[in-house]
Amino acid sequence: MLLKNSDIAMYHAKKKGRNNCQFFKSEMNKRANERHSMEVDLRNALKCSELLLHYQPIVNIDDTKVYSMEALLRWRHPKNGLICPTKFIRLAEETGMIVLIGEWVMRQSCLQIKAWREQGYEVPKLAINLSALQFRQKTLVADITRILDETEVEGHCLILEITESQLIENVEEVVRTLQQLRALGIEISVDDFGTGYSSLSYLKRYQINTLKIDRSFVRDISDNPEDTAIIAAILAMADNLKINVVAEGVETEEQLFFLASHGCFRFQGYFFSKPLPAPEIESRIWKSINP
Repeated sequence: MLLKNSDIAMYHAKKKGRNNCQFFKSEMNKRANERHSMEVDLRNALKCSELLLHYQPIVNIDDTKVYSMEALLRWRHPKNGLICPTKFIRLAEETGMIVLIGEWVMRQSCLQIKAWREQGYEVPKLAINLSALQFRQKTLVADITRILDETEVEGHCLILEITESQLIENVEEVVRTLQQLRALGIEISVDDFGTGYSSLSYLKRYQINTLKIDRSFVRDISDNPEDTAIIAAILAMADNLKINVVAEGVETEEQLFFLASHGCFRFQGYFFSKPLPAPEIESRIWKSINP
């Protein structure tokens, strides 16, 4: 028991970073058991078809036309109901399960595009998040190519969203990967822009298509002058570099007006629509734009 408890304390120390120590507490054991239980459940979730996708429209500000949609992962737990990714994505990354889950998301997204097309809908681009672990996989491009071929979906139908941190490691390898993805017709979007620590020089070198302004900046537009200054600077820079911008987390008309007046042409958020399952996208979104 002593060794087990010391091992649990060591795990918590590692989680907090280097140069620290943690003393064992009973709550640590409880959290460890909860983590193990969720890990087992998550592995079963992939096998038992408990994972599903919701879709949130990305909309043109001027005419509210749906430009694209972001595919967002959800987990319908048999006991705990619908679980948002913030509750399990980190665990999936730490255990490596995110690679299999990411491949499932990619395939399911392509199959959904195909299904909507077969129903006669004019389907916009679909944005899919790539985790850092996925992005570093040597077989990433080959896997995506295989899924596109198997589902009969073209690369230009997809936007892959990566974070700033993914662009600063192994730069030459990143350049090659992005070039190969663009050769498939896939667009590249930088998610949560403004929250990372990378050099702005990558925007030119990597030929990024879109920057997504993080919702943390958009949320306080009305009463935080620092956030308004940051957003204005991002929009001005993107305009000069001919890069598209999407503002995330737009919830009010005031936020939308500020973004439009500063040259932002696309947004995503509850002001237009929350993330919806495929049947609701069909009834609430497609029916209005595909009469």
